[in-house]
Amino acid sequence: MTDLEGRLSRLTHGGARPPVLPTADVSYTLHDTPIGTLLLAVAGDRVVASSFGDEETLTGRLARAISPRVLRQPGPLDDVRRQLDEYLTGQRKAFELNVDLTLATPFQRLVLTDLPDHTSYGKTTTYGQVAGEIDRPKAARAVGTALGANPLCVVIPCHRVIGASGALTGYAGGLEAKRFLLNLESKS
Repeated sequence: MTDLEGRLSRLTHGGARPPVLPTADVSYTLHDTPIGTLLLAVAGDRVVASSFGDEETLTGRLARAISPRVLRQPGPLDDVRRQLDEYLTGQRKAFELNVDLTLATPFQRLVLTDLPDHTSYGKTTTYGQVAGEIDRPKAARAVGTALGANPLCVVIPCHRVIGASGALTGYAGGLEAKRFLLNLESKS
């Protein structure tokens, strides 16, 4: 078993989805940031979402995937918000959060679990390089699609992946948000 296969196996624990506390309510809040409003959500002690998008759509996904009790309550997200704010002001380079990729497909989990190992703070990689790292060298577009639906934007650094030409391409929060994040990291 390769290291990558081992990481994926640990994440999925042999099933189609990684485990989430079955009785955990989902707490969420909308958090305004310099890159736009993010919906942040936790289930128990695990961050399950840091996403751009429509509140109703995102909370519906959370309710279907994790728990029908999705509550708008910011308190349980204080640490997530603090770390995100520190990151977005250049005071933090890495997150110290427990994350859960329940909202990701198996292929997205494969891509997203590999990403932090190959994209350190202030560095970029390409979609093709990520595809090669997961032993799918012809899957650059599929990698782009998987990253475009990253349920943990910023926390899992999909913004560090760029086109083979060096061009900024696709980001759920828009190219200005991606540019902001890359510029922030390049200054540190």
